[in-house]
Amino acid sequence: MKTQKIHDIIGIGIGPFNLGMAALAAPLEDLSAIFFDQAPAFNWHPGMMLSDVTLQVPFMADLVTLADPASPYSFLNFMKQTDRLYKFYIREDFYILRKEYNAYCKWVIARLPSCQFSQKVLSTDYDEAEQCYKLIVEDQRTFEKQTYYTRKLVLGTGTIPKIPEFVEQGKHQKVIHTSEYLNYKHELLTQQSISIIGSGQSAAEIFYDLLPETENGLELKWFTRPDRFFPMEYSKLTLELTSPEYVDHFYNLPDEKRKQVLSQQNSLFKGINYDLINQIFDKLYELSVDGEEPNVKLCPNCQLNGITAHEDGRSSLHFYHTEIEKEFVQQTDFVVLATGYKYKEPYFLKGIHHRIARSENNLYGVGRNYSIDNNGNEIFVQNAELHTHGFVTPDLGMGAYRNSLIINTVLGREVYKVEKKIAFQSFGLAATEDISNPLKDILEAENSIN
Repeated sequence: MKTQKIHDIIGIGIGPFNLGMAALAAPLEDLSAIFFDQAPAFNWHPGMMLSDVTLQVPFMADLVTLADPASPYSFLNFMKQTDRLYKFYIREDFYILRKEYNAYCKWVIARLPSCQFSQKVLSTDYDEAEQCYKLIVEDQRTFEKQTYYTRKLVLGTGTIPKIPEFVEQGKHQKVIHTSEYLNYKHELLTQQSISIIGSGQSAAEIFYDLLPETENGLELKWFTRPDRFFPMEYSKLTLELTSPEYVDHFYNLPDEKRKQVLSQQNSLFKGINYDLINQIFDKLYELSVDGEEPNVKLCPNCQLNGITAHEDGRSSLHFYHTEIEKEFVQQTDFVVLATGYKYKEPYFLKGIHHRIARSENNLYGVGRNYSIDNNGNEIFVQNAELHTHGFVTPDLGMGAYRNSLIINTVLGREVYKVEKKIAFQSFGLAATEDISNPLKDILEAENSIN
């Protein structure tokens, strides 16, 4: 054991967040870090890699820029090194193509030997004698197992598709999640009717992608539970809710209040890009110019409660209209579920479960520095803290900030400058100097009399 290297950080899962961690860790000589992913290679949401779709955050929300603008792993350096910087400059658009972001991440990975793919973490334990974590990792190509040791863990295993419980695996052959869309698109184009379920960006992108096919006879239906097809809110003062001080404010609210606040913030992270909504309307308008209604149904207030699969391959969709308060059924050939994603706790944590802090409802007890261990400085999470840190948790723009905090915590010094106040507005009473304090007023009055 004493001859085995002990890393400072082992990251498990290599999505954009842990990849950003790897890029920020790379130039630090006093930080030993290695990252594992069981997938054979990096590929960011390949099932939704539509050719014309952009990110919903500006290019500065890349892996490193908001932590280290001079980093060699920035998106702008990627564009420079691949002879595309002037093209990007002339394009005059802060929002990069999703497929270009994927290419950028692969470019960074090719320059980071710390990122190792086809490596599956089988188990984690804690070595009390050496005060470090022990990982068993299996190479998915050779099935050889190796043992690694680390002082800190960073969990970036990502989220999985959220599928309604009434969709039984293997029973509904023509029901897919948006994460599989491009894998099934050829088959989708052979259907007579397609129903999309969901109110967010992915639902809108797929609807818009299929909309031209309605001219070829496709019946396209879009059902959402909210009362409207609402846009993501991007006003500048609202964007201040992605600030460190708002995260501080949200983090310090009671659990029940946090749940309540999150339930009221759907338009901040679950809506549709404003321009895309307009593009959809404009296309519908174009299709209606000849006087014929498009072969389309857009239905808000519709809550899907069940799906019945029939022998002929079609499905019956069982809905409840939330305003009329009546049930109804729709027939369709194929269903695309835009029902989002959810966090799934990794199975390999079983061996160290006793070291992980929990809330009353058994969720991670996440510290302000993104730690989840009882000591508050050993196990960190990426994109698993929605319940404690708020709606900005899955935002790509949060990655560099969160990674800066984690690296600074691990090394015990401010390696990367972390902004503490960037917003013009105040979110709590402590930051508002002119709030009246009755007790303070009484004491001051008494002192003035004396």
